[in-house]
Amino acid sequence: MAPNPTVDRVKRFFGIDPEEKLDDSAFYDDDAYLEKEPSTKEALLRIIPTRNGIVHYLRELFPFVSWIFHYNLTWLLGDIIAGVTVGFVVVPQGMAYAKLANLGPEYGLYTSFVGFILYWAFATSKDITIGTVAVMSTIVGNIIIDVRKDHPGLEPEVIARALALISGAVLLFIGLIRFGFIVEFIPLTAIGAFMTGSAISIAAGQVSTLLGIPDIKTREATYKVIINTLKALPNARLDAAMGMTALFALYFVRWFCNFMGRRSPNRSKTWFFISTLRMAFIVILYILVSWLVNRHVTDAKKAKFKILGTVPSGFQHTGAPVLNSEVLGAIGSHVPTTVLVLLIEHIAISKSFGRVNNYIINPSQELVAIGFTNVFGPFLGGYPATGSFSRTAIKAKAGVRTPLAGVFTAVIVLLALYALTSVFFYIPNSALAAIIIHAVGDLITPPREVYKYWQTSPIEVVVFFAGVFVSVFDSIENGIYVTMGASAAVLAWRIAKSPGRFLGQVDINHAPRDAVFVSSALNPHAPGGEKHKAYIDISRNDLSNPEIPIKSPYPGVFVYRFAEGLNYVNSARHLDNMTLHVFKHTRRTQLDKYSKIGDRPWNDPGPRRGQLHNNEEIAARPTLRAIILDFSAVNNIDVTSSQALVDIRHQFNRYSEPNIVEWHFAGVSNRWTKRALVASGFGGDRTLHGATRAEKGQNGWDGPLIAVSRVDGSSVGKSVGDEKRGQDQDIEAVAAEITPVSSGKGRLVPLYGINRPYFHVDVETAVASVVRNLSRHEDSDSSS
Repeated sequence: MAPNPTVDRVKRFFGIDPEEKLDDSAFYDDDAYLEKEPSTKEALLRIIPTRNGIVHYLRELFPFVSWIFHYNLTWLLGDIIAGVTVGFVVVPQGMAYAKLANLGPEYGLYTSFVGFILYWAFATSKDITIGTVAVMSTIVGNIIIDVRKDHPGLEPEVIARALALISGAVLLFIGLIRFGFIVEFIPLTAIGAFMTGSAISIAAGQVSTLLGIPDIKTREATYKVIINTLKALPNARLDAAMGMTALFALYFVRWFCNFMGRRSPNRSKTWFFISTLRMAFIVILYILVSWLVNRHVTDAKKAKFKILGTVPSGFQHTGAPVLNSEVLGAIGSHVPTTVLVLLIEHIAISKSFGRVNNYIINPSQELVAIGFTNVFGPFLGGYPATGSFSRTAIKAKAGVRTPLAGVFTAVIVLLALYALTSVFFYIPNSALAAIIIHAVGDLITPPREVYKYWQTSPIEVVVFFAGVFVSVFDSIENGIYVTMGASAAVLAWRIAKSPGRFLGQVDINHAPRDAVFVSSALNPHAPGGEKHKAYIDISRNDLSNPEIPIKSPYPGVFVYRFAEGLNYVNSARHLDNMTLHVFKHTRRTQLDKYSKIGDRPWNDPGPRRGQLHNNEEIAARPTLRAIILDFSAVNNIDVTSSQALVDIRHQFNRYSEPNIVEWHFAGVSNRWTKRALVASGFGGDRTLHGATRAEKGQNGWDGPLIAVSRVDGSSVGKSVGDEKRGQDQDIEAVAAEITPVSSGKGRLVPLYGINRPYFHVDVETAVASVVRNLSRHEDSDSSS
């Protein structure tokens, strides 16, 4: 073939051969099974949307289509009961939480209504309820106070509505591009610390309202609020009688209902509903008491204790939120905190209840749901809303069947907005404070959970308490960032310091546990007593029995298992440890390589002048022959780690010259990882002793061992049972397609491509191949 001048110019200018291929297909027969490396074109085609992919995306975007056409009367009854039950809870809670956000009580009802009326169409969780929550309301209140310091002309509702719209747009975008996996970067300890710290801060801030203590700045650091409240206890007013009794009643009713539910299991459902409606009962009771005391009062400021006051009827604040340069500049720095809190609360709650009730949520779709809710909500007067833990728990226990239950809750909220606002005038503020304290108490991580954290990962307990302390002594927002940052630092530390393990070989027999005390139990001919080899940590960090000897698979052969992947963060640590261990337990192939002392490298100077080298001790060590890398915990490798492998290969080859070290890989399951290794010169036939396949064939050498399987020829290239499944064939017929190896029928075919003989299915196959290669190589050297 005539040379291509363009290719020649590329070679000379860039040093790249465009015609070079990673595969060795030219060396093999046409009918051999060869692995083909993935191409860049193939990777690009996988990310281009297809028609089926677009249809699937649209179906995911509106998940209600998959169940709405199966709706029935049984589901309807369960949804009505659950929806109405939650409705009686959300009305007093919504108004109370709006006070936390420094907004009028009606804004809590607006926000709850929008969340309930919209969520069902986008939901992948039947239990979750979107609306006002204590933590988000507190953060919104803090943001409003902070913004109004520099922009006193901005009304609180303008700030809250703009914040909801912008944060909702961000979440909607993240959900639409299907980046919901980012929630997996938020660990449970960070969520627990955030919830606990927030609950303590919210409860501490409500004590002054509960007791009627005036002039307490509840937006300061929590520890200051607690100290100032304790100092001002003598200033408590009549509100304390209403607040303390309401708080006691809430806890007493819950305890009594739980007690009666355990005592009378057949009536547990009745007691559950009574317990669930305790907030509504308490509010109604204290409205009645307040009306009796203040029935002649028309101005809320003249009441004998603080009451809620006038609540506008209907939707009084509809319209587009104000978004101008002043508003956007004022709230811009607070958007990340808002987005993070909305995301943490909703996803944590929805995933938790999904696991409990045996279904899986789609995080991306849930972000679409809360994003759309917060984008649309401000047009009706809503502020940032997310999933509520307490109302979700109530909804789940009430027997909800589908996400449509939220619509029935929205109806209750709508009735409250138009028919009950005049009654809300008499609600005592101290009673609402009692409801808030009672609700956030369930968000505090109980001691038994913290102890479980300690047993599982002590370092994460430190992160947990760090988040709680920062929330208490500084702010909830900074508590979030501390836990997120500390958790990320712990993760990075674990990846960077991940301990790789050198493995040794042990002989294993299977035997019943109770039979190990009988000497005959280890008879290799006994049932289950087949002998095989296993590979365990030679340093015994896996708590293996020290009585069992661990031996090397072959002199000069080392098996190394990576932990938590191989990447640019930890590749240097892994390969440095590997180098130190190998140099410590082997010797150079040429002991007298440096005839002059000046020729020796500075890091291997040898004995002092006039002293003899301890050749006997060093000569007893084996020479380095082969490295087996267990890639079962490695999915991808990057350029840095790939180059590190190339560098250590060159270093070991110089150490063992004139011999060349064999490199074998076990458990490489990712095609792109194989491509990266092949591009770095590993895995192929040309890597052993610098010889080509043709040269080995001339010497009568038939290559390394590979994993093979026996097939009858009819199932080659097909998944077992693919055709049978389409014909409703039973499992016995499908299993009949598999030919047992012991039967001797069929032919042997390679499990992986024969052009990649140094990629093995497991460590045992890799070791067997290395031992065979080295034994034959030594035999050929001795015969020559």
